[in-house]
Amino acid sequence: MKKILFIIIVIAFTFSGCEKDDICDPNTPTTPRLVISFFDRTNSTPKNVTNLKVIGEKMTEGIIFNENALVESDKYITNGNKISIPLKTNAESTTYRFILNYNDPNPALVNEDVIKFNYTHLNTFVSRACGYKTTFTLDRNSPFILTDSDNLEGFWMQAVYVQEPNIEFENETHIKVYL
Repeated sequence: MKKILFIIIVIAFTFSGCEKDDICDPNTPTTPRLVISFFDRTNSTPKNVTNLKVIGEKMTEGIIFNENALVESDKYITNGNKISIPLKTNAESTTYRFILNYNDPNPALVNEDVIKFNYTHLNTFVSRACGYKTTFTLDRNSPFILTDSDNLEGFWMQAVYVQEPNIEFENETHIKVYL
């Protein structure tokens, strides 16, 4: 009888410490990034940018686009027609420098434009395992401010439009840039 009671007590203590795993499912929507697509201004078809580096305000390194790049500096550069960049979750604006033809041996081909995105944000509780996610809404009156870092080279971004002001998912374009 003592053995049975001992086994019951051991089993009770063993299972009393069990609780649900706090693991956030990778498919759970988290804070979305701002999706920017690039287009040819003459025919509105997707257009790849050349050696684009995007650097946040007061930052020295750019956004990582390719974690598996063989050369360290190449992980900060993209040549695609779509990028995703994070917005600050604790501010009402985020500023980025967009440098086209970064590291080109001909400095005349390097062109930098600056965009400040203005928005409101909303924190939403997802779960105990995942925490909170933040969604954003671009400001209706002034969603962005485009400036040229050096007026001599001119804008490489010829036109910028808001496609979707509510930034809730990463599977849609939020901003369209025409080159």
